[in-house]
Amino acid sequence: MYVERKPSLNIEDLKAELKESIGQFSSDESAFDMLIGFVALEQLYSSALKEISTKLDILDDNFQQMYKHNPIHHMERRVKTMRSLINKLNRKGYDISTDAAKAHILDIAGIRVVCNYIDDIYVIESLLLKQENVKLLKRKDYIENPKDNGYRSLHIVVSVHVFLANSVETVPVEIQIRTIGMDMWASLEHKIRYKNNADTECYRSALKTCAGEISTVESKMQNIRSEVFDN
Repeated sequence: MYVERKPSLNIEDLKAELKESIGQFSSDESAFDMLIGFVALEQLYSSALKEISTKLDILDDNFQQMYKHNPIHHMERRVKTMRSLINKLNRKGYDISTDAAKAHILDIAGIRVVCNYIDDIYVIESLLLKQENVKLLKRKDYIENPKDNGYRSLHIVVSVHVFLANSVETVPVEIQIRTIGMDMWASLEHKIRYKNNADTECYRSALKTCAGEISTVESKMQNIRSEVFDN
């Protein structure tokens, strides 16, 4: 049902990442303390992803029982790597610390929910936000208002309670909800923009055209499904 992109943990590699990102530490002890802090942070946010994933799995299963339809096609989840998180803290001018990361970075934990139809996106959002321990922190609807390049998706950031052995943490999770077509487009656009050394500007117009065509096809498919199954 979901795919988790989780990097393998290697202490020496992580220490090297820290030194490369923020320079030499005053002592090996301070480097080790910071390393432990970031590892604990990764575990905390991984737990938050499990909480959200479980809630979404339950909603999807219950929707199938009630309406004979699974709104969720699949899910992918990830926690930012230490390198990526430290680079983002640096880029935004924040201290390199777990406290700064928890206070200022909302997308440390992220889950992509890929739905079958456009209506499913808003069904999933509505059902998830009805739960008492899920609080909406931020919302951007790039389906109603696509980006200039054609990108379409619903982005929400929610907080969820994570119950630990001796405490309860409230952790933000970014959720991107999109259709299969939107996900296919976004994946290709991302690879062209970030993974390709060639000039990508020449593809901008073609990608935007494809985004419009995908939107048209998905709307037609949604209408056909509604006529067949909702009447």
